[in-house]
Amino acid sequence: MITCRRYLSLASGVLLLSFFMAYPAFAQESAKQDPADSPIGMIFRWLNFLIVFGAISFLIAKHGGAFFSSNAKEISASIVEASAVKAEADRELAQAQAKTENLNNDLEKLRQEAQQNWTAEKERLRASSVAEIEKINQAAVAEMAASERAAQQQLRHVAAALSVERAAALVTSRMNPEIRSKMFQSFLAKLERGSN
Repeated sequence: MITCRRYLSLASGVLLLSFFMAYPAFAQESAKQDPADSPIGMIFRWLNFLIVFGAISFLIAKHGGAFFSSNAKEISASIVEASAVKAEADRELAQAQAKTENLNNDLEKLRQEAQQNWTAEKERLRASSVAEIEKINQAAVAEMAASERAAQQQLRHVAAALSVERAAALVTSRMNPEIRSKMFQSFLAKLERGSN
């Protein structure tokens, strides 16, 4: 940090430099013989210069130190804050680079997982399809067996009906009044035996 003495020496250096730069202009004006250019005028000029220089130096010494100190503290705080922000940005950049580097590995892992999931799903669908086909086959076999039983039952009924019709036709064709009368007599005899 710059101290008050350094500020004073810096300010005095600036004023001396400005004086020496302005001196040639003063030298040209001296040719006119102005009373202000007399040796006493020159002393007053120097006195004026020293008073202004002293006032400026005093103000810089009194208020400049606090101003420059607070300004230096603000700059220092800004530097610390900027360093913290830079460190955070560097950390985030490192994380982003690490993620970018691992992106290919992550993509490959995702591809492998997707392939495994697809294979498992394909196997599950195949097994489900096989089970469904087996159920359909069993249902078809059961339905065919039921249809077969129903057809056999219907065939028995048709065969029985045809047998009865044929027997009736045969009995009717062989039946004559004499056989009927014997049958009727036999039936009545059975009834009489049963009632006794």
